[in-house]
Amino acid sequence: MNTYSIKPEGDGINAAAALTSSRAVPIFMAGLLGIFIVGNVGFSHIEAVHNAAHDYRHSMAFPCH
Repeated sequence: MNTYSIKPEGDGINAAAALTSSRAVPIFMAGLLGIFIVGNVGFSHIEAVHNAAHDYRHSMAFPCH
């Protein structure tokens, strides 16, 4: 199910390009957020923050040792 209401003009190439570029920014920002969480929270020197991230990784069955 597509929630976008872009009507193609002509052959539809411009509409497809607009749809792709509108998805690129959120995907890029989600990647940056993931890198921030893993890099800054997972390897934090603050013990409580590090332990919280470590426990979450274990609860999701993500190997970290």
